[in-house]
Amino acid sequence: MNEETVQDLPPSAKLVLKVLEYNGGLTQKEIVEKSRLSQRTVRDALERLQENDVVQKDIYIPDARQNLYQLAVETESDAEASDEQSAALLD
Repeated sequence: MNEETVQDLPPSAKLVLKVLEYNGGLTQKEIVEKSRLSQRTVRDALERLQENDVVQKDIYIPDARQNLYQLAVETESDAEASDEQSAALLD
């Protein structure tokens, strides 16, 4: 996850991101309940987070009409690239 990307997000998207960090994968309804944001605000925040590859959407097995939102997993190559960028900045 890129810190610059997160800094550019609106406060509502940052709150949704923190809710997912603390609680793991949640449905949109659960995010609304935990964040106390409106359904429309949560939907917009999730769209922004998905556009920036911060959150991924999966099928919610107990109820296929809903989606499960969780933090996007950083692959090893992404982590290595991030480490290389950090090392280059330190040089």
